[in-house]
Amino acid sequence: MSFAFEKLLVYQKAIAFADDICTLTKSFPRGYFFLADQLNRAALSIAANVAEGNGRFTKPDRRNFFGIARGSVQECVPLLELASRQKLLETEGRRQMKANLEEIARMLSGLINGLENREK
Repeated sequence: MSFAFEKLLVYQKAIAFADDICTLTKSFPRGYFFLADQLNRAALSIAANVAEGNGRFTKPDRRNFFGIARGSVQECVPLLELASRQKLLETEGRRQMKANLEEIARMLSGLINGLENREK
Protein backbone atom coordinates (compact mmCIF):
# COMPACT_ATOMS: atom_id res chain seq x y z
CA MET A 1 0.00 0.00 0.00
CA SER A 2 1.20 3.50 -0.71
CA PHE A 3 0.12 6.96 0.33
CA ALA A 4 -1.61 9.14 -2.27
CA PHE A 5 1.15 11.77 -2.21
CA GLU A 6 3.73 9.15 -3.22
CA LYS A 7 2.06 9.02 -6.64
CA LEU A 8 2.49 12.76 -7.20
CA LEU A 9 5.28 13.53 -9.67
CA VAL A 10 6.20 16.67 -7.71
CA TYR A 11 6.73 14.56 -4.58
CA GLN A 12 8.87 12.06 -6.49
CA LYS A 13 11.00 14.86 -7.95
CA ALA A 14 11.32 16.52 -4.53
CA ILE A 15 12.53 13.27 -2.94
CA ALA A 16 15.03 12.77 -5.77
CA PHE A 17 16.27 16.34 -5.25
CA ALA A 18 16.66 15.78 -1.49
CA ASP A 19 18.56 12.56 -2.21
CA ASP A 20 20.90 14.42 -4.58
CA ILE A 21 21.50 17.07 -1.90
CA CYS A 22 22.33 14.36 0.67
CA THR A 23 24.87 12.89 -1.72
CA LEU A 24 26.36 16.31 -2.48
CA THR A 25 26.70 17.47 1.12
CA LYS A 26 28.44 14.26 2.25
CA SER A 27 31.53 15.58 0.50
CA PHE A 28 31.48 19.03 2.14
CA PRO A 29 34.67 19.57 4.17
CA ARG A 30 34.78 20.39 7.87
CA GLY A 31 33.72 23.90 8.58
CA TYR A 32 30.74 23.75 6.23
CA PHE A 33 28.36 21.84 8.49
CA PHE A 34 26.12 24.91 8.72
CA LEU A 35 25.65 24.96 4.95
CA ALA A 36 25.22 21.19 4.60
CA ASP A 37 22.67 21.13 7.41
CA GLN A 38 20.61 24.06 6.09
CA LEU A 39 20.67 22.72 2.54
CA ASN A 40 19.57 19.25 3.66
CA ARG A 41 16.78 20.68 5.80
CA ALA A 42 15.48 22.95 3.04
CA ALA A 43 15.62 20.18 0.42
CA LEU A 44 13.82 17.66 2.62
CA SER A 45 11.25 20.28 3.61
CA ILE A 46 9.99 20.40 0.02
CA ALA A 47 8.92 16.74 -0.06
CA ALA A 48 7.83 16.72 3.60
CA ASN A 49 5.48 19.65 3.12
CA VAL A 50 4.01 18.17 -0.06
CA ALA A 51 3.28 15.00 1.91
CA GLU A 52 1.85 16.85 4.90
CA GLY A 53 -0.22 19.17 2.73
CA ASN A 54 -1.68 16.26 0.83
CA GLY A 55 -2.83 14.77 4.12
CA ARG A 56 -4.80 17.86 5.14
CA PHE A 57 -8.57 18.03 4.79
CA THR A 58 -9.16 21.66 3.91
CA LYS A 59 -8.03 23.65 0.89
CA PRO A 60 -6.50 26.42 3.03
CA ASP A 61 -4.44 23.86 4.97
CA ARG A 62 -3.27 22.14 1.80
CA ARG A 63 -2.46 25.49 0.15
CA ASN A 64 -0.46 26.54 3.23
CA PHE A 65 1.75 23.44 3.19
CA PHE A 66 2.23 23.54 -0.57
CA GLY A 67 3.21 27.21 -0.18
CA ILE A 68 5.74 26.29 2.51
CA ALA A 69 7.17 23.66 0.14
CA ARG A 70 7.50 26.33 -2.55
CA GLY A 71 9.26 28.59 -0.06
CA SER A 72 11.71 25.79 0.69
CA VAL A 73 12.45 25.56 -3.05
CA GLN A 74 13.34 29.26 -2.99
CA GLU A 75 15.49 28.75 0.12
CA CYS A 76 17.63 26.18 -1.69
CA VAL A 77 18.65 28.66 -4.41
CA PRO A 78 20.97 30.92 -2.34
CA LEU A 79 22.34 27.91 -0.48
CA LEU A 80 23.37 26.27 -3.76
CA GLU A 81 24.81 29.59 -4.94
CA LEU A 82 26.94 29.85 -1.81
CA ALA A 83 28.08 26.23 -2.18
CA SER A 84 29.11 27.02 -5.75
CA ARG A 85 30.97 30.19 -4.75
CA GLN A 86 32.79 28.26 -2.04
CA LYS A 87 33.85 25.71 -4.67
CA LEU A 88 31.84 22.94 -3.00
CA LEU A 89 29.68 22.51 -6.10
CA GLU A 90 30.70 22.85 -9.72
CA THR A 91 28.90 25.40 -11.87
CA GLU A 92 27.26 22.74 -14.04
CA GLY A 93 26.02 20.88 -10.95
CA ARG A 94 24.51 24.10 -9.61
CA ARG A 95 22.83 24.77 -12.95
CA GLN A 96 21.28 21.31 -13.03
CA MET A 97 20.08 21.49 -9.43
CA LYS A 98 18.64 24.95 -10.04
CA ALA A 99 16.82 23.64 -13.13
CA ASN A 100 15.37 20.84 -10.99
CA LEU A 101 14.23 23.43 -8.44
CA GLU A 102 12.60 25.53 -11.15
CA GLU A 103 10.67 22.50 -12.37
CA ILE A 104 9.56 21.60 -8.84
CA ALA A 105 8.50 25.23 -8.23
CA ARG A 106 6.37 25.22 -11.40
CA MET A 107 4.76 21.94 -10.36
CA LEU A 108 4.01 23.29 -6.88
CA SER A 109 2.48 26.43 -8.38
CA GLY A 110 0.28 24.20 -10.53
CA LEU A 111 -0.72 22.20 -7.47
CA ILE A 112 -1.61 25.39 -5.60
CA ASN A 113 -3.50 26.86 -8.56
CA GLY A 114 -5.32 23.55 -9.05
CA LEU A 115 -6.71 23.80 -5.53
CA GLU A 116 -8.56 26.95 -6.54
CA ASN A 117 -10.40 25.08 -9.29
CA ARG A 118 -11.67 22.33 -6.98
CA GLU A 119 -14.88 22.51 -5.02
CA LYS A 120 -13.57 20.74 -1.92
